[in-house]
Amino acid sequence: MKLFDVYPLYNVTPVKAEGCYVWDDQNEKYLDLYGGHAVISIGHTHPHFKAALEEQLSNIAFYSNAIQNPLQQELSDKLGALSGCGDDFELFLCSTGAEANENAIKVASFYNKKSRVIAFKNGFHGRTSAAVSVTDNKKIIAPVNAHNPVTILPLNDSEAVRKEIEKGDVTAVIVEPIQGVGGLDEPTTEFLKEIRKITEENNVCLILDEVQTGFGRSGKFFAHQYHGIKADIIPMAKGMGNGFPIGGVLISKHIESWHGMLGTTFGGSHLACAAGIAVLDVIRKENLMDNVVEISEYFKKEVANLPGVKKVKGKGLMLGLEFDFEVGDLRKKLIYDEKIFTGGAMNKKLLRILPPLNVTQQDIDLFVQALKKIV
Repeated sequence: MKLFDVYPLYNVTPVKAEGCYVWDDQNEKYLDLYGGHAVISIGHTHPHFKAALEEQLSNIAFYSNAIQNPLQQELSDKLGALSGCGDDFELFLCSTGAEANENAIKVASFYNKKSRVIAFKNGFHGRTSAAVSVTDNKKIIAPVNAHNPVTILPLNDSEAVRKEIEKGDVTAVIVEPIQGVGGLDEPTTEFLKEIRKITEENNVCLILDEVQTGFGRSGKFFAHQYHGIKADIIPMAKGMGNGFPIGGVLISKHIESWHGMLGTTFGGSHLACAAGIAVLDVIRKENLMDNVVEISEYFKKEVANLPGVKKVKGKGLMLGLEFDFEVGDLRKKLIYDEKIFTGGAMNKKLLRILPPLNVTQQDIDLFVQALKKIV
């Protein structure tokens, strides 16, 4: 049986990984500065992560959400403590970022009984029905998804948001604190504070999509914490499980739950919780958010004067180099000639850098040397 052909593939077959490096089936070593779309947070096959999953697998890997699972509460408690959100939110566990956003939109609509969602130009929130409908990419929105009531507005235009909300049918505003696929553009603090004010005045939920920006990637646990605002709902996923499929939604305590409101088969399984707990433990014990800030500053200093670099975008280790040319060929040269994984974006001139949070200055030096050689 053929695989359904939806992914353009590089001719590289990883078979082993450790820290910030992967090895292919020819035993070639690659520096991973992309982390599989920002998923690898604490490094490939981290010893603590590996031991936690092996121990859990030897006991029980899965049972349904119809039974008690104390690991869910342990994960929730540690997440609340490390993120600083424990007093204000409750946690629903799922398996992916799209599922997290799907449930976030659903919760908002249940809460205020409205249906239209405001999203923003170049935003990306996933590929399931509601999540893809609020994604600014018509090519991946099927006709069955296009009927969801959604309005896409320019980022940082708070007056446009106000005008739409005053129509009375908006359930939620969803925004990424740093756009990922869209190209690392950011809402301003002024804009976020203004839409927080507008949404509160009109009983509209503010969903801050931290699927890619969460779990320390920005240098704070959540990227919106740079702006001094609070969300009603916070979806998260990618770095949450270091490669194990796990996602979650933080839901403000003023939104009441009821039995059957949400559900999932695989979300919050024993093995998924063991992965999530291990990630939180390592982020805390190894002070990885401090490392993110330190390496981010070093990276920006080292790449500032590279030929062709027009702008360095992003925060922490969610970074982008904007060149004065399209970067498709550059990415191919980096992976095939220099053995370095990087990422692209909707902005074809942007090279995305999303390494594990324990990346070192020496790793960054290898990248900078490679770029100088190519560019």
